[in-house]
Amino acid sequence: MTRKRAKLCAWLVGAAAAMSASSASAVMLAEDADTICKGLVGGADAVKIDSATLQAPSQLAVAERGPTPSGRITPANPGFCKVLGHIDPVDPKAPPIKFQVNLPVEWNGRSVQYGGGGFNGVLITGLALPPAYPFDKPSPLARGFVTYGTDSGHESKPGEPPQLFALNDEAFENFAHRAYKKVRDVAVALMQRAYGKKPEKMYFMGSSEGGREGLTMAQRYPDDFDGIFARVPVINWVGLQHAGTRSGLVTMGDGWINPAQVKLVGDAVRAACDKADGSNDALVQDPVTCKAAFKVGTLRCASGKTGDQCLTDAQIKAIDTLHATYKFPFALANGLDDYPGWGVSGEDTPAIGPTGGWVAWWLGTAPPAQPPAPNNGIAWIYGAGGIQYVFARDPKLDVPTYKVEEHKARILEVSNLMDSTNPDLSRFRERKGKLIILEHMADYAQSPYAGIRYFESVERLMGSATTELFARLYTAPGVDHVGSGAPANVDMLSVLVDWVEKDQAPGDLEVAEQKVEAPAFPVVRALPLCRWPAWPHYKAGSVTEASSYFCAQ
Repeated sequence: MTRKRAKLCAWLVGAAAAMSASSASAVMLAEDADTICKGLVGGADAVKIDSATLQAPSQLAVAERGPTPSGRITPANPGFCKVLGHIDPVDPKAPPIKFQVNLPVEWNGRSVQYGGGGFNGVLITGLALPPAYPFDKPSPLARGFVTYGTDSGHESKPGEPPQLFALNDEAFENFAHRAYKKVRDVAVALMQRAYGKKPEKMYFMGSSEGGREGLTMAQRYPDDFDGIFARVPVINWVGLQHAGTRSGLVTMGDGWINPAQVKLVGDAVRAACDKADGSNDALVQDPVTCKAAFKVGTLRCASGKTGDQCLTDAQIKAIDTLHATYKFPFALANGLDDYPGWGVSGEDTPAIGPTGGWVAWWLGTAPPAQPPAPNNGIAWIYGAGGIQYVFARDPKLDVPTYKVEEHKARILEVSNLMDSTNPDLSRFRERKGKLIILEHMADYAQSPYAGIRYFESVERLMGSATTELFARLYTAPGVDHVGSGAPANVDMLSVLVDWVEKDQAPGDLEVAEQKVEAPAFPVVRALPLCRWPAWPHYKAGSVTEASSYFCAQ
């Protein structure tokens, strides 16, 4: 990760010459940076730079609360030029695409684009820790990367459904893919203006919706990025919205499962599968085998009985529905006609915002309502709203009356825009791009089996030997959607840089679970992060040490 760094300098568009980032004649005076930064304001045509201000170095800060463990951390950052701007829409009724680009005073010649999350609608600043990033590592910006992000072309407002923007065609297409491409190109232009040269290497890191965006860039814009990290990517977006809605509908009545019963299921899964890897560590290491082995019917209430220590037939049906494949009556983009069901383990991971298992994502603390209520599961809030605003485009639609067959044309249109399921990554491979996918096996926001299936489809099309040259899939047991419940932190940025720039292909890695306690962020436990299709197996020693395990199928 070492190289000479370029100081932020005054080579703006129209300058006499563009100099190398390592040139001895580069402007080195810190006071010049403020003038250079302010000189970026303005713009022509659709792209406008609204403000550009030099920020002083800042210290690490940890908040008492946050939406996720990593969300509590504001990393220390160096001096940088904070650029805020927007791209005007073509349709005057569509919102602009907003963006933030952070230009460090000392630049290493690289950049990282951050992906979004959910339905976006919030400006991604590029100042936080990227997906899966260890809490104690310097941020990408502190390491000299230009960082940037976008709101994807719309801004969510309090009290409004997050899918409201989808009623506008341009806004939805920006969300699908255009915003990320446009902002990437703006960031490149800003780097050339500020430093006098284009970036040498460009990286993309995204999780969930941001993971989908990363795969979208590899598939639609294969020339734009050298390395892409897609964590828990929402690959089959159309399938997820429909499968999540189905899983909500089946819990609307007697099928809803209360938190005590969720713990009952979680305990039963651990009892059935925890020791299968040779350890008793309260963690299911091989959830694929466990899904086949665990039988929810063993928890069925005796005739005439109810209560927190058993499940009714309606509740068992709901769980079977969650685990089952969702089938469409016609093919979506790239020939898919289904969405894989969810797996097992992590059902009772505590719910804190989007962190957690069934209560956070599937069930909420109350049965699904219509319109969705804040105490419903996030999957219902997202899925039901997606059905109304994206597919039916009828905000007043009674979701239980929705019929897939009646909306085929729109579903196919959305699938062609949103689904990052194209396995043909030949152009990305030909330009030596590198891709890493990470699936969390206790993820109830999206099914990890969708990512596994996608990776295997790439291998089938391109061949395992060819895929091995540019792509990796890792699976993390016991980890929820946002990185809680089991070891999940790994510096994938360094892994990507080493692979892209040094041709050091990654093998099995290591993930850590860290306390959110600055400045050390101590490691609670660690595990191998195995390449698919291997899992951690216990050999000997402390169950909190990665060295006590080995990866094998």
